[in-house]
Amino acid sequence: MNSPSPGPVSLSNREVQIIDLVANGLTNHEIATRLEISKRTVDNHISNILTKTKTDNRVALVRWALQWGKVCLDEVNCCVLPRPDSQANETI
Repeated sequence: MNSPSPGPVSLSNREVQIIDLVANGLTNHEIATRLEISKRTVDNHISNILTKTKTDNRVALVRWALQWGKVCLDEVNCCVLPRPDSQANETI
């Protein structure tokens, strides 16, 4: 298993949004429905996110996101997430 990425990773706001939905337990189909995009688009986003974060699977991705403060779960690891209406990419 790859270890979490040691430095900043450039993720789009949409990718961060998808990571949050993965961390909340949604399937790719449920994410597609929620975001009103195709499941194939979600599959592609997940694949790109796994590559960028150097994680092997959804569990490792959630661990990475918690470690780097990209998601908040049950107020355990709270952080400021980008607003969903912003379209710009940022280094996170």
